[in-house]
Amino acid sequence: MRIVAVLLASTSLVAAPAIAAAQSAPAAEEAAAAADAASAEIVVLGAGQTRQVQELSTAELTILASGTSPLKAIEKLPSVNFQSADAFGNYEWSTRVTIRGFSQNQLGFNLDGIPLGDMSYGNANGLHISRAISPENIGVTRVSQGSGSIAAQSTNNLGGTLEFFSLDPKDALGVTASGTYGSENTYRGFARIGVGAADGARAYASVQYQDGDKWKGDGKQRTFMVNARGVMPLGEGVDLDGSLSYSDRAEQDYQDLSLEMIGRLGYDWDNFGPSRYSEAVLVADIAANTGYSGVTPTNLAAGTTYPSPIVIADDAYYDASGLRKDTLASLGLTIATGDTGKFAIKGYYHENDGQGTWGTPYLASPSGVPMSIRTTEYDIKRKGAFASWTGEFGMNTLLIGGWYEKNDFIQSRRFYGYESRTNPGRDHRDFQRNPFATQWSIAFETDTLQYYVSDDIDLGALKVNIGWKGYSVDTNAFALVNTNSRATGDLKVEDWFQPHVGLNYKFDGGLEAFAGFTQVTRAYQASTTSGPFSATQAGFDAIKDTIKPERSDTYEAGLRYNTGIVNASLAGYYVNFRDRLLVIPTSLGIVGATNALQNVGSVRALGIEAAVDVKLPGGFGAFASYSYNDTTYRDDVVITSTTPVTVQPTKGKTVVDTPKHLLRGELSYDSDTVFGRVGVNYLSKRYFTYLNDQSVPGRALVDATIGYRLDIGQRQPVELQFNAVNLFDKRYVATIGSNGFGFSGDNQTLLAGAPMQVFATVKVGF
Repeated sequence: MRIVAVLLASTSLVAAPAIAAAQSAPAAEEAAAAADAASAEIVVLGAGQTRQVQELSTAELTILASGTSPLKAIEKLPSVNFQSADAFGNYEWSTRVTIRGFSQNQLGFNLDGIPLGDMSYGNANGLHISRAISPENIGVTRVSQGSGSIAAQSTNNLGGTLEFFSLDPKDALGVTASGTYGSENTYRGFARIGVGAADGARAYASVQYQDGDKWKGDGKQRTFMVNARGVMPLGEGVDLDGSLSYSDRAEQDYQDLSLEMIGRLGYDWDNFGPSRYSEAVLVADIAANTGYSGVTPTNLAAGTTYPSPIVIADDAYYDASGLRKDTLASLGLTIATGDTGKFAIKGYYHENDGQGTWGTPYLASPSGVPMSIRTTEYDIKRKGAFASWTGEFGMNTLLIGGWYEKNDFIQSRRFYGYESRTNPGRDHRDFQRNPFATQWSIAFETDTLQYYVSDDIDLGALKVNIGWKGYSVDTNAFALVNTNSRATGDLKVEDWFQPHVGLNYKFDGGLEAFAGFTQVTRAYQASTTSGPFSATQAGFDAIKDTIKPERSDTYEAGLRYNTGIVNASLAGYYVNFRDRLLVIPTSLGIVGATNALQNVGSVRALGIEAAVDVKLPGGFGAFASYSYNDTTYRDDVVITSTTPVTVQPTKGKTVVDTPKHLLRGELSYDSDTVFGRVGVNYLSKRYFTYLNDQSVPGRALVDATIGYRLDIGQRQPVELQFNAVNLFDKRYVATIGSNGFGFSGDNQTLLAGAPMQVFATVKVGF
């Protein structure tokens, strides 16, 4: 009832005429329009758009292994570099998506217009898409590789937006269910029931449960999710829609690796896990005896020699996990105004409880165990509203919108004790209670106000888009507990004019050209573990009046060609990224010391993107995409936080985690009974140091799907589908930068990719 009250209050507030003009946003009907646009094709290459944009329909997700993240589905698109250490792309500590050299926290993410923040592992202003909606309930995924849609609810999208649109309940009427079993004892169930009429009141509700062993080491990865959505017509041109999602996820982590560790220990090396608790205690004892961990020795008999092949306490920790519980709800209203106008408004509420745990040997438990559980804890309560109005005036289509959000976020660092040397007494898959120490607990109150104005001018074959957006993001951080001088204070970013200009010209024969320019400013991260507030209080005070927000100018142009059989695009881009903020870690990730942060110059990105989708005779199809990206630092880094000042020669070096070449190819077949697809995904080497002295090699991965349909006279045929992920069992490094990036030298910041895994799924619909 509290959630419903918040939604209704926020909706009625923004509906007030005086406020509606300043707090509007993308129309809710955009989701339905996007679904209709993509319904006939799996991939839509942005026809008619004035910027580089592609859409994937729900069919793209259904042919992947059941439960696969929509982020893994978009890796086939140009300039998208997606990595994850698991087969499904859901394991959040490892999940990374970069586009045109911009990292995940520099991209924008929306679900039905609801802001998801930057979807980073350390929840600060949103939640991951894999916790917001089951993939079976996603209708369309839209990727804008440039600086993204002007209408997106986002203040961090320097380098593009990903917009997800859920299924309209009219496309989910009846009962849909599936069951999956496969490698590592993975099983997953999904069931959805939809009721109502396609043109009347309609709704669906679904439940999802997935559980499986880690592909290496000791541990589980589990998720439970419930989704519901409904639409109710209230009269001619008036619709009420609402949604509710609940997610409970528990993932035991894989150990972060370095190149040296991979060479010495192999890709299959992992944390000890519950089955090897006594070994973890022994290694922590040895670390204390050698003085490495700083813990007072309590078991000198353990000696000072690590058991082979371990050579240092950081080779393996006892256990680690990511725990997240989320509730996300929304309530929206769409009203037709006049003959061509439409007003849409939506209120939303998001609540998150999270813990990231690490079995650390750097602090002992009160029981005498030479290690303890270190947590980073997250408590988010977000509420907001967005609205938009669109109307046609001759050759002009005007769009005005805006968004307001209040985010109350508390982040804490706590420590919990193990029971004894023989029994941990705690499970890393459970939320920890009763800490013996709280190092810090910082509250962030962030108010975001954004608006935008856009005009589409139709001049026949030529379409011109002109618009701008602006926002204010004001954060006040204050300490609840603060024993080691974590930063607090006020920080505000305002940029009320960020222009967007685009052109689209249609030639005869299915050919069109487009070009655009966008300028964007990124707000600061309000978090104790990232951004300006991750510094010490003295460090924050020294930079808060001189630090600048990151900004980007994106220029892009290209051609599209569509005959119904051949759908292709070719584009080029230039990006000038200014006032880059560099977070410089000062310790190992598990130690969790403060960071140093400063503006360090600019980045230039040049690239080309090509994609082609071909419908071949006999039910066959082919898809291919290629991207070339040359993204480099334009300045040396002058580190002013050291004495004496040091200079790192980064000028001309390639941006970390930015492969120059991305190549994807697929061949598919679909008849009434048999269907399948085989795809290859190649990327070139990636650097994980700013000076480019350390890198991981390129790799090519092959995934395959084969399935059979049996029509038994129900709403949809029964399907049996087999998926093989990493078909040729390639051993490779997936994620880089899991513990950040350094200037030079090897670093424990890599995660190994999953080996070949096979899954079988049965799908039914009544």
